[in-house]
Amino acid sequence: MAESDRAKVALNNSELWGGLVGLALGIFVIWAGYKLKIGSINDPGSGFVLFYTGILMCLFALSIIVAAITEGGPTVRSLWAGTRWTKPLVVIGCLALFASLLQPLGFLLSSIPLLLLLLRVIDPVRWTLAIPLAVLAPLGVWWVLKHALLIQLPSGIFNIG
Repeated sequence: MAESDRAKVALNNSELWGGLVGLALGIFVIWAGYKLKIGSINDPGSGFVLFYTGILMCLFALSIIVAAITEGGPTVRSLWAGTRWTKPLVVIGCLALFASLLQPLGFLLSSIPLLLLLLRVIDPVRWTLAIPLAVLAPLGVWWVLKHALLIQLPSGIFNIG
């Protein structure tokens, strides 16, 4: 194989790029742990766990990089081939709408329609199952958070919840 073809294959290797991103993230975690003061094993500082976690991340990333260089891996394009983007984009839109309506409408009035929409559009469930799930699941979560864990949730303009 020619040198230019080998360089193209190496730059197209998705595992190589994943390993490089992991290595960069590990170096950042090491740096953050070092800035927070590592301390010692008997008197650990606030960055002790971060520092050693970053070292582990770098070691794992280096093993991925070595395997990607020696054995190769799938191309970046092949990972995304045949991906259907409609459902993930609908979920992102629904979650953005939920986040924007959570404060004005409250937890219950915003989560019930969200769950109903997700149950019917993303993974179609029959209405006889979707409606009870969309109502009972948020009510159960609301009750546990409000009464058992004493967490205050937004009640919205209608003071529901």
